[in-house]
Amino acid sequence: MTSTTSERRTHRGILPLAIAAAVAAGGAHAGPTITYGDEGFVTLNYAVQIWAQGRDYTSPNDSGRTTDFFLRRNRITLAGQYNDYVGFYAQLEAASDSRAGQDERSVYYRDAYVTFDWTDSLRFIAGRFKNTFTRENLEACLEPLTLDRAETLSYTPFGGTRDTGVAMWGNLADAKVQYRLMVSDGREGDDVVKDSPRLTARAHVSLLEPEYDYGYRGTYLGTRKVFTVGAAYDYQADVAYADFTNRRDAKDYKAWTVDAFFEYPTTAGTFTASAAKIDYDTGNAINADPDPLLPVTTELDGYYAKLGYLLPNQVGIGRLQFFARYEDLDYNNDTGFYDNKWKSVGANYYINGQQLKVSFEYAKVDFDRQHPTIQSLRDYDQATLGLQLIF
Repeated sequence: MTSTTSERRTHRGILPLAIAAAVAAGGAHAGPTITYGDEGFVTLNYAVQIWAQGRDYTSPNDSGRTTDFFLRRNRITLAGQYNDYVGFYAQLEAASDSRAGQDERSVYYRDAYVTFDWTDSLRFIAGRFKNTFTRENLEACLEPLTLDRAETLSYTPFGGTRDTGVAMWGNLADAKVQYRLMVSDGREGDDVVKDSPRLTARAHVSLLEPEYDYGYRGTYLGTRKVFTVGAAYDYQADVAYADFTNRRDAKDYKAWTVDAFFEYPTTAGTFTASAAKIDYDTGNAINADPDPLLPVTTELDGYYAKLGYLLPNQVGIGRLQFFARYEDLDYNNDTGFYDNKWKSVGANYYINGQQLKVSFEYAKVDFDRQHPTIQSLRDYDQATLGLQLIF
């Protein structure tokens, strides 16, 4: 049965994703909104993450210790509805400005897409938006549990965090089940064997309260009881040559992931746990005679596990949450120099939910084999202090 107009307005899935950075747990509000007509409106948001980071090398090829101040994220977003069925989202970004001396980064559109919501079970997205493969990539980067996502594991080799294409998705069984199907560009360029479409499928089951948006959160700050299990598959034909010199031996890209997320508030505090296994495979082309632009992550497999604990009461003017993260990465590269383990601990201090918070993380990265000259492929420690503001 088709939803009524009021039901469609209540259960829009894209709009919460579009303004999730501004409507964080804890009752915060979105930025200013302009209305037009009977149904149309647009909401403006600004978000910035300011980081101070120290680590054991100054650049990939230079040893020594460095301290760096930069804007990890710096965004202006416009999100809204054209009418009751059609919505839109556009996000301008100048990421990592001043990182490692790279000042005055160019501003570009990180996202730009249109949504069509017929019912809660049948929705469409068209444009440039988050690819629908890993859960962690789909978690709002302004609402994580740990300081940030995995540096490589949650980002697919082709398309990165976003891709351009069309997705169909929806919620079934009172939003306990969600499905997604996406067709997008994937890998393109002169080195690609054939310009084939990238195909991605994902589904999840929510065993407690539903996660009904297109995007997830890394923590709901104790506002929901959640246990969600998901899986996804990613595929693109003929993305690379294993024998690039002779333009022979074409290889397909295939990837899969399974993941789980749990958060449960109690009188003793809120407990959060998240884990995923991810496998990227491109026919071992990286260890043959690949093209020079083929990413080393094309043979990556690994897993991560995250734990969090949010104290039940305020500490001073805010709330305190502790977290820990562990990653095990195997790049399946014949050199053996890339395989590493990431171990980190830290805390979030929520002054006003995700709207205004301070985070700290200490990470230790251990490589299975030390590279003789590249400092970024040798064991290192990293400490990061971050300030986040969302308006």
